[in-house]
Amino acid sequence: MRAARGSRGGMMVAALVLSGCTWLEFSPNQTWVPPAERQLTARSLARLAALAATDDTVRFVLVGDAQRFYDETEAFVRSVNQQRGIDFVLLAGDITDFGLSREMRWVHRRLGRLRVPYLTVVGNHDQLANGRSAYQRVFGPLNYSFVYGATRFVLLDTNSREYGFGGRVPDLGWLRTQLADTAGTRRQVVVCHVPPTDPDFDPALRHPSAALLGASPQLVLHLAGHVHRFSVRQPLPGGVPFLTCYSLRKQRYLILSVWGARRQFQLQTVTYASR
Repeated sequence: MRAARGSRGGMMVAALVLSGCTWLEFSPNQTWVPPAERQLTARSLARLAALAATDDTVRFVLVGDAQRFYDETEAFVRSVNQQRGIDFVLLAGDITDFGLSREMRWVHRRLGRLRVPYLTVVGNHDQLANGRSAYQRVFGPLNYSFVYGATRFVLLDTNSREYGFGGRVPDLGWLRTQLADTAGTRRQVVVCHVPPTDPDFDPALRHPSAALLGASPQLVLHLAGHVHRFSVRQPLPGGVPFLTCYSLRKQRYLILSVWGARRQFQLQTVTYASR
């Protein structure tokens, strides 16, 4: 009888451990996340599609590099929620500092309070350790595009150093296909994390990338993060602005509006307090 009671007790303990396994983190590098926090990019795109643009102007927020700036992220959300006429938010990479799924989830729980959808592009910090797999589990594809308000947004992995400068990242073949698809669009905006002018961008792909972007007649803006500051360059003959944006730590973000078919855009900087 004692042996039987011990056996039942052991089975009960085992059952409790198994039933509670979804509460435990077995490794900081694990990529398992609850179903409600998976494939967030697809969820945001579905929300955006349901909204549908009401006119030719697309107005969106651009910010970069969340990287453990959780207080600043909460203040950012409060500030953006006070803005009028924002269609969506773009986070230009480095959601995390260490490529951990828990960091992605912590940021999502804050950005999920935005009144508009938010979309991300993968950063170099997001690919540390198992970060690439975690990003794909939590958010989705490393390269993707969508059309909103007659504008094609192309979001591209440009973190070449994380791939050993192997000539594969950014995927210029994929980018060429996206830029060539102009059906139903009037403008194109490319978004990435590492700008083409940065040492972390594959030097062997710098010239081919510039040639490809320069040949796109619909390209209005090229947007990036990584450097944690705002800058504007026009490295291509056609004069397309290449912008980098503030990190969340700077407590500033950009509001960008694009419209028309002649590369028209407007830029506004918003400063907010973290407390």
